[in-house]
Amino acid sequence: MKGVFIGVLLLFVAFAQAQDYVIVLHGGAGNGIKKENINTEEKEAYELKMSEALLAGAKVLDTGGAAHLAVVEVIKVLEDSPLFNAGKGAVFTYDERNEMDASIMDGNTLNAGAVAGIGTVKNPITAALAVMQNSPHVMLSGKGAEDFAKLQGCEIVSEDYFKTEKRLKSLERYKKAQGAISANWEDNKMGTVGCAVLDKNGNLAAGTSTGGMTGKRYGRIGDSPIIGAGTYADNNTCAVSCTGHGEYFIRYAVAHDVSSRMAYGNQSFQNAASAVIHKILKPAGGDGGLIGVDKDGNVVMVFNTSGMFRAYLKEGQEAVLEMF
Repeated sequence: MKGVFIGVLLLFVAFAQAQDYVIVLHGGAGNGIKKENINTEEKEAYELKMSEALLAGAKVLDTGGAAHLAVVEVIKVLEDSPLFNAGKGAVFTYDERNEMDASIMDGNTLNAGAVAGIGTVKNPITAALAVMQNSPHVMLSGKGAEDFAKLQGCEIVSEDYFKTEKRLKSLERYKKAQGAISANWEDNKMGTVGCAVLDKNGNLAAGTSTGGMTGKRYGRIGDSPIIGAGTYADNNTCAVSCTGHGEYFIRYAVAHDVSSRMAYGNQSFQNAASAVIHKILKPAGGDGGLIGVDKDGNVVMVFNTSGMFRAYLKEGQEAVLEMF
């Protein structure tokens, strides 16, 4: 009987320690994301794709899967959609190429992986995962990153796969305006995608993927593949993915700053994120936002632009989808 009692007790403890999972995602922020700019059909398309992404993550977590693996599945769905500036929907460089960046971080181990300036990996987030899991490095770039991704079994596609008429038109408008702000709302949103997850075991993870800035030149790389700037996760604090004007997110180490304010300043997740986005970035001229989840399952989705495509799902509850 004693053995049975101990077994039941251990099962009870294990059950008590398990927690509800949380998935949070973003599909970019921008001052063009306004109700008057997005018709009903477009709104439904964005909501459908964000819902699909959340369900892909939930499928991993429902069976006890790890947070970082759920992050990958969520971001893959967004990368496969031309709606967002990542993967299939990546914007064009000035020379009409697609150069994509991605990163992922495991909050349990603080291990991380990133790729930058790649153009033939169908899902850049899978290349970032391969770097994290199977490389002694954190970031690989360009052809070397593509070669590594191919060796790791990531799906490789022709550069033509990423070419979309909508993004080409955005580049044409950019060139005509000589880099000035376009009147087209699609050109003024930062469609980077990202995800943060808390799994049933209490582990956090975050990932980010982007096509960068329309018309970028000289191998420009933003914050998305930079750990501590566009992506950060630590089981002791939170998991964060950012979207916005990357140069500012790099300068102010936004993702890590939020975590640090929680760790060293005992700030709540909401207060830390709001302070960085509204009181640090905005006065400096940095537009954008971030999403995330903390170790207690609290969700944050904060931005200083007119809108941000965002959504979250808490286990056993209805998904929440928002844009404006």
